[in-house]
Amino acid sequence: MKETLRRMQKKRAAGDGGFTLVELLVVVVIIGVLVAIAVPMYLNYRKGAANKSAESDVRAAVSAIEQFYTENNNAYPESTTADVQTKLLFGTTASGTTATGGTPQTATLSPGNSMQYKRASTKDSYRICAVNTDGGVYYVYDSSAGGSVRKAADGIKTMDTCLATG
Repeated sequence: MKETLRRMQKKRAAGDGGFTLVELLVVVVIIGVLVAIAVPMYLNYRKGAANKSAESDVRAAVSAIEQFYTENNNAYPESTTADVQTKLLFGTTASGTTATGGTPQTATLSPGNSMQYKRASTKDSYRICAVNTDGGVYYVYDSSAGGSVRKAADGIKTMDTCLATG
């Protein structure tokens, strides 16, 4: 028996031993802590990127509307009637033909974004709202106020309220 214990001690001293249970548990705990920190950060980055894509799409739509305005005798296009998921067509009728006076313009939307455009009743200004389904923040541009694209006011939960109050 003593001989067997002596052989086991020699083997362990020679470096043939594995990891102890405590060492393995420490490694698992460290990995768990790193994952617990990394996953929420990753999700926040994704949400921020989704919001930035909605903001960028509003900027692109502003450019398309202003180009339409310039090429069509200083007239803004008619309002869209529903949330648009893929692209906004300015200056076309429901059947897809070009409306009177004009050169149509397109604003393509990023995946997951929806946007709506509303021309003012005075026909001299417009408002655009967009949101990404993952981000959940509405972005608005009001041509009567000018400036840049901004986040809509807190509490905006629908496209209609965004267009009405922004």
